[in-house]
Order: sequence, then structure tokens, then C-alpha cells
Amino acid sequence: MRLRLTPREDSYYELFADSANNLVTASRLLVEIIGDDSDREALAEKMRACEHAGDERTHAIMNRLNESFITPFDREDIYRLASNLDDVMDFMEAAADLIVLYQIDHLPKEVVRQVEVLERAAELTADAMPRLRSMQHLNEYWIEINRLENQADQIYRRLLAKLFSGEFDTLTVMKMREVIEQLELAADAFEHVANTIESIAVKES
Repeated sequence: MRLRLTPREDSYYELFADSANNLVTASRLLVEIIGDDSDREALAEKMRACEHAGDERTHAIMNRLNESFITPFDREDIYRLASNLDDVMDFMEAAADLIVLYQIDHLPKEVVRQVEVLERAAELTADAMPRLRSMQHLNEYWIEINRLENQADQIYRRLLAKLFSGEFDTLTVMKMREVIEQLELAADAFEHVANTIESIAVKES
């Protein structure tokens, strides 16, 4: 195996930025998918393409990690950040897929709020990635992501209460619970991304 001796490899930053921008695209597809009159089959196919693109970027980062002797920051942190970004994509794609597979015609308005939180978290994450180079001005990013994750938790709890209120039949409850759990896991994964970036910034400061 040939090891690169370049002190700082810009390709890592570019790949992380690409992964984060892909999450923005996926979150906006999710916004469309939860619309009542959307072509969910077509949108879910686009979401799967996003998931595949995300996998390719994750694999590219891992391959680069195996080939590089010197990395921009700790190898373990590079691996963790790539994995966290990939987790977000997987959870969002799973939610979209379940909506289509379960043929859920109408989703509660709180699900719209869940997805809005994810869209905002994706935008903030994409905006933060270029600042990995300097490790400057990132604290507002992880503070806001933490706030959004807390908001997502509150929405999730209210959704659970609504699902078990007797308003929905048992089968619908089971289907929607799986969807909202995937969305909640995506919000958690965004916080894991932010926590990893905070850890990297502290080490590099």
C-alpha cells in the first residue's frame, strides 16, 4: 500500500463538505415527500440516489484514510465524523422509504415540524463544514444543533402522545411510529456530528 506523506490533504475537507451538502439535498427531498400531493415514489428514488452518493463519499473518506500517513486531525475523529454523517443520511432515507412502503397518505403536522428541524440542522451542518479548515467560529454551530435536537425531542414526545391518544387505529400507529422514530434518530445523529466537530475543535485549539 502506498502512503501519502502530504502534511495536509484538502480532499478530506472537500469530501466532508460534499457529504454535508448531500444531507441538505436529502432533507429537502424529505420536505417534499411528506407533502400530501407529492409523487412519493419518484422522490423516494431520488432519496435512494442521495443515500448511494453519501455511501460513495463515506467510502472515499475511508479509503483516503487508509492511504494517508498524515491527516488533518486525528484518524479516529475522521472516521467518527464520516460515520456520523453517513448515519444521518441512512435515517432520513429510511424514513422516506417507510412512508412510501407503508403508503401513509397523511402525516400529522408535527411530522412536518420534525422534518423542518432536520432541514435546518442539515443547512447548519453544511455551513459549518468549510470552517473545519480553520477550526474557527464553530461554537455557535454546535450550540444551535444542540438546541434543535432538544426541540426535536419535544416534537417527538408530543407525536408519541398524539399517536396513543386514540385518534388513530392500531395499524396506523405502528406505521407512523416507525417513521417518526427514524426522524428522531436523524436528529440525534446530527447532534452526534456536532459533538464530534466540537471534540475535534477542542483538540486542535
